[in-house]
Amino acid sequence: MNHPEKICWQVNAGLLPYAQACALQYQLVEARKAAAIPDVLLFCEHSHVITLGRNGKRENLRASDRLLSQMNVSFHKTDRGGDITYHGPGQIVGYPILDLAQHRRDVRWYVQQLEETMIRATADFKVTAERVAGRHGIWVGAPPNDEKLGALGVHLSRWVTSHGFAYNVATDLRYFDLIVPCGIAGKRATSLERVLDRAVRAEEVRPELAAHFGELFERQMVNVTRAELEENLSKHLQHALAPRPSEVLELKGSMA
Repeated sequence: MNHPEKICWQVNAGLLPYAQACALQYQLVEARKAAAIPDVLLFCEHSHVITLGRNGKRENLRASDRLLSQMNVSFHKTDRGGDITYHGPGQIVGYPILDLAQHRRDVRWYVQQLEETMIRATADFKVTAERVAGRHGIWVGAPPNDEKLGALGVHLSRWVTSHGFAYNVATDLRYFDLIVPCGIAGKRATSLERVLDRAVRAEEVRPELAAHFGELFERQMVNVTRAELEENLSKHLQHALAPRPSEVLELKGSMA
């Protein structure tokens, strides 16, 4: 199935365990490589989890296994870039599954586009967020007291992207005390709710992120339900596993 039109499926998967999200991303990446689906922006939230990127250092985890268990926080090593981070309720996680061959084969450009997506969405709430030289993600406040509002870590396979960004909306920031956020000592995470000093719902922010994502990647965002997404993946899997005509002939010829 080819998708010459410039569209991107926008899917809100809701609360999704981290391991399940990784498995879903793997399926999406394989389907995107096969051109069975268009680009996808998968939104979700995770239960309390700490993830360590392929460049991360275990010593940036401040908590013992026992403490993590007591706090009901899981721990996962992952193949994304970046160091250590925390995901949890109140945080919007965006997993873009894009074929950069259809955009621009430039990882630095891709990372900057994700940062710009979060910067523009933040500006919609009259808050200025910026990049900081030598660090990924977006930051608010003046140095040296600047705080991290959004993080990112990506993975590419044959120019198809996975993993992505995490934007703190109403995140319980106490969980960041369990780690050295992104491996940067002396820096703290913040949330949009804390910056605005008022309650903010993810439903207020998610449409802004999606809209700016579509603008920056020049894609029309199309809402697709999780059920519709999984149905398309199931069809792709059935097609991928179906024997080819030559294989059917070979099987028939071998029957006695």
